[in-house]
Amino acid sequence: MNQQSEQTRTRARLIVPGMGSDHCGGIVKTSLQRLPGVGEVTTNLAAHRVEVEYDPGALTTSDLREAVEKAGYEVAQVASEEHADDAADAAEIEDAYVREAAKRLWIAAVPTTLIMLLMIPHMFWRPIPGYLPIIALLAFPVVFLYGGAATHRSTWRSLTNRTFNMDVLISMGSVPPYLIGLAGFFISMTSFIEMAATIMTFHLLGRYLETKAKGRASQAIRKLLTMGAKTARVERDGRELEVPVKALQPGDIMVVRPGDKVPTDGAVIEGESHLDESIATGESVPVYKAPGDIVIGATINKEGWLRVKATKVGGDTFLSQVIRLVEQAQGSRVPIQELADRMTGRFVPVVLWVALGSFLVWMVAGDALRPVLEWGAGFLPWVDPTAGPLVLAILAAIAVLVIACPCALGLATPTALMVGSGIGAARGILIRSGEAIQTFKDVRVMVLDKTGTITRGEPKLTEIVTAEGVTEQALLFWAATVENASEHPIARAIVDGATQRHVEPGDVTAFRSVGARGVSGKVDDGLVLIGNRTLLEEQSVSGLESLDHALDDLEARGRTAVLVAFNGRARGIVAVADTIKEESATAIRGMHALGLHVVMITGDNERAARAVASEVGIDEVQAGVLPEGKVAAIRELQDKHGNHVAMVGDGINDAPALKQANVGIAIGAGADVAIEAADVTLVRGELTGVVQAMQLSKATFRKIAQNLIWASAYNVAAIPIAAMGLLHPMIGVIAMTASSLSVIGNSLLLKRARLGPSQTTAGVQSRA
Repeated sequence: MNQQSEQTRTRARLIVPGMGSDHCGGIVKTSLQRLPGVGEVTTNLAAHRVEVEYDPGALTTSDLREAVEKAGYEVAQVASEEHADDAADAAEIEDAYVREAAKRLWIAAVPTTLIMLLMIPHMFWRPIPGYLPIIALLAFPVVFLYGGAATHRSTWRSLTNRTFNMDVLISMGSVPPYLIGLAGFFISMTSFIEMAATIMTFHLLGRYLETKAKGRASQAIRKLLTMGAKTARVERDGRELEVPVKALQPGDIMVVRPGDKVPTDGAVIEGESHLDESIATGESVPVYKAPGDIVIGATINKEGWLRVKATKVGGDTFLSQVIRLVEQAQGSRVPIQELADRMTGRFVPVVLWVALGSFLVWMVAGDALRPVLEWGAGFLPWVDPTAGPLVLAILAAIAVLVIACPCALGLATPTALMVGSGIGAARGILIRSGEAIQTFKDVRVMVLDKTGTITRGEPKLTEIVTAEGVTEQALLFWAATVENASEHPIARAIVDGATQRHVEPGDVTAFRSVGARGVSGKVDDGLVLIGNRTLLEEQSVSGLESLDHALDDLEARGRTAVLVAFNGRARGIVAVADTIKEESATAIRGMHALGLHVVMITGDNERAARAVASEVGIDEVQAGVLPEGKVAAIRELQDKHGNHVAMVGDGINDAPALKQANVGIAIGAGADVAIEAADVTLVRGELTGVVQAMQLSKATFRKIAQNLIWASAYNVAAIPIAAMGLLHPMIGVIAMTASSLSVIGNSLLLKRARLGPSQTTAGVQSRA
C-alpha cells in the first residue's frame, strides 16, 4: 500500500457475537485480511469485538461486514471508530445473543425431548405406528429450521469462503444422518433421524452454556461498566442541575452528597469526607479527602458534602482507562497460543478427511474390524457388533465429526485471560497483555527504582539530635521558624515535622539564603544559622565537634542532616530523608520467596542508596545512574541474566527503561507516560502489588497451559476412539460440550488463587 493510503487509513469496530473462541477469531481475522486495503486486524473475544484498520478509499464498512458474514459469522454492529459505541453497547448485544441462543435451544429441545420419549418405547417395548414420519416431522425444525438454520448458514458461508469453522463439523454431523434416515421410507434400515436431532440440540445447548459461562469469565468488564454514575449534580448559572454524566465537561463544578458516586474524575474544592475507593484500588478502607485532593469517578462518598471540579471526562477518566486496559488484556494473545492457532487452523479439514477415511474403511473392511467392536461391547452398552457395514461406517464418521470440534482448544487461552485480568482489575493490578503474563513467569531479576517506588518520594523529618542543655522543642522552634520562610523541599519537611510534633513556627526577620549551603534569620533577637558544616565554620560557630559523631552516623544512613546554630553556638542537628514505604520490606521479602534477584537503580548517591537497600533487603545497588543511563543498566542486566528482567518505576524518566525491560511495571500513582509504557500497572501504588501480579501471572499461565494440554489430549484421544466405532455420536456431542465447559470451569478456578502479601500483612514500618 502506498504512502498516501497509509496516511488515509481509518479504523472500524465490528461486534461479532458468535466469535466465541480463538479458532473463530482466527477465521474472522483471516477473512478480513484477504481484502485489499486491510491493515492490522485485532480480535477481542471477551467483548466479541474486531478492530480493523483499513483504507476507506478501497473499502467500506459494508465490505468488512460482508467478509465476516461470508466466513459464517453474524455481525451485530459495525461502525467507524469515531462513531463506535462504548463497551456497554457491546454488552447489550451479547445479552441479546444469549437470549437468542436460549430461544433456539428451547425450540430444539422440546421436539427432541418428544423424539426421545417416543424412541424409548419404540425400541424397547412395542413399535409405534407411523414412528418414522412422526420423528422426521419433529426433527425437521430442529435440524433445518430455527434450531439449526443459523448453524447451516454459517457452514455454507464458511465453505464458500474457503474457511472451516466449527459449525462445518456440526452440519456434517447432523444433516447427513437426517437425510440417510429418510431412506427408511423406502428400505428397511436403522433410523439416524433421532441422532441428527440430538446432535443439533446438544450443539445448541453447548453454545448456550458456553456463552453463559464466558459471561461469568468476562464479568469483570460488566461489573466495571455498571459502577459508574449515570447522572451528576452540577452548578450552572447559580443553580444546581442534574445532568447525564456524558454531558459533563472539564471544569464543571459537581456537588457530591453523602452516599453519591463521584460522577467523574476531579479535584475537591470544598468540603471533606471519606471515599470508598475499592473500585480503583481493591482496598476496602475509605480514604480521607479534603480540598486539593484528587477523586476518582465511580468512587462512593461515605459521609461528607463535597464540591468537586471535573478534570477528566468520557474516555479520559480512570474508570474508562481501566476498562480499556482490561479489554486490551483480554483481547491480547499469549505466545503459547500461536501453537494452538496453527493446530486449529488445520484441524477442521483434517477431521473431515479422517471422517471420510473412517467411513471408507468401515465400508470396505468392516468385517475385519468387528473384533474391536466385540471387545468394546463388553463394557460399552451402545456398541453393536452385529450392525451392518453401512451403519457402522455412518456411526464412525459422524462420531469423528462431532467429537473433534476444537471448541475447547479455542477457549483455552481467552477464558483464562478473561478471568485472570478480571481478578487483577479487582485487586488494582492491570495487566496490559497476554504476552506479559507468559514473560512474567520467567522473570529472574526485579529492578526497582528508589524514589516513589521503594520510598515515598517526599522528604520527611526523621531524627533530631540536640547538643547538651538544649531541648528538642527549642531546637525545632529555631529550625522551623527560619525554614518557614523557605520553599525548599527540605525546609518544608522540617516545618511539617515540627508541626506534627506540636511545635509551631514563630516570626523571623532578616531571612537570608546562603547559596546551596543553608539559610539564616533572626528569631527572638538571636541569629539562627541552619546548614552544612562549611556554612557554620565560616560564621565561626562553636561546639561543632560534639556533634561530629552524630552527623557522620546520620549521613552514613543516607539522611540529609543539617546543623542548627543559635547565637554563635551549635545547638543540634535535624535530619531529613525520603522515608521508606511501610510495605517495601515485606514486598521485597515476597520477591525473594519467588526466587527473584532484586536490584535497585537510582540517581541518588551511593551512601543514601545503600542505606535504603540495607533497610529493605535489596540484593544489588546501582547508584548515581542518570535517567538516560537506566536503559543501559537494564540492557546490562539482560546480558548478564538473560531476557528475564522486570522493572518497577513511577516517573517520566522511568518510561524508556520500563519499555526496555522484558516486563515493565508502573506504580499507578505515578506519571501517565510511565503507565502507558508499562506492561503491568499497580493502581494502589504499593510495591506488594508486584508480588501479587507475579503470582497472578504464574497462576493464569498455568491455567492456560492446563487448558491447552487438556483440550489437545481430549481431541488426540477421542478421535481414534470414534474412528474405531467405539463412540456413539450422541455420546460424542455430549463429551464435546463437556470438554468446552471443563476448560471454562478450570479457568474460573483462578478465582480461588491466593495472592499475597498485601499491605495489611506488612510487618516492617518505615523510620518516619
